[in-house]
Amino acid sequence: MAIIEFDDEFYMKEALKEAQKAYDADEVPIGAVIVCKNQIIARAHNLTERLNDVTAHAEMQSFTSATNNIGGKYLNDCTLYVTLEPCVMCAGASYWTQISKIVFGAKDKKRGFSKYSTKLLHPKTQLIGNVLEKESADLLKSFFMKKR
Repeated sequence: MAIIEFDDEFYMKEALKEAQKAYDADEVPIGAVIVCKNQIIARAHNLTERLNDVTAHAEMQSFTSATNNIGGKYLNDCTLYVTLEPCVMCAGASYWTQISKIVFGAKDKKRGFSKYSTKLLHPKTQLIGNVLEKESADLLKSFFMKKR
C-alpha cells in the first residue's frame, strides 16, 4: 500500500480551517497545524481573547500541542503551517523547538518576524511563504472590516 504525500496547499487548507474557527469565535483569524511524517499532530488557532493571554497565538498553541503529542520539546522532524507570517515572539519560540520547516500564507508587513530579522529562526529551519496567500489575507481583511 502506497503512502500518499500531501502537499503544502493541502496542509495550509487545514490551517485555514483553524483560522475560520478563530474568526467564528471573534478571535483574529490565524490558524496553524503541525505535521510530522505526513500526519497532522497539532491543530490550533488564536485564543488571545478567550484566554485573555497575549501569548496565545496559533503558533504557540500548536507548539504546545505538538510537543505534548510527541512527548518531547523538539519538533525537528515537523513542519508548521500557519496562515500568517509568524511574529517575533512566535519565530523565537520556533527557534527553541528546532522545527524543520515553516510554511506561511500571508506576509505580515507590520509585525512579521522577517521585517526585523530572519535570524530569529533556527539555522536548520526552512521557510516557505505565500502558500494560499490570498485566502489567508482575505480572511484577515474580512475580520478587520467587520470590526470597523
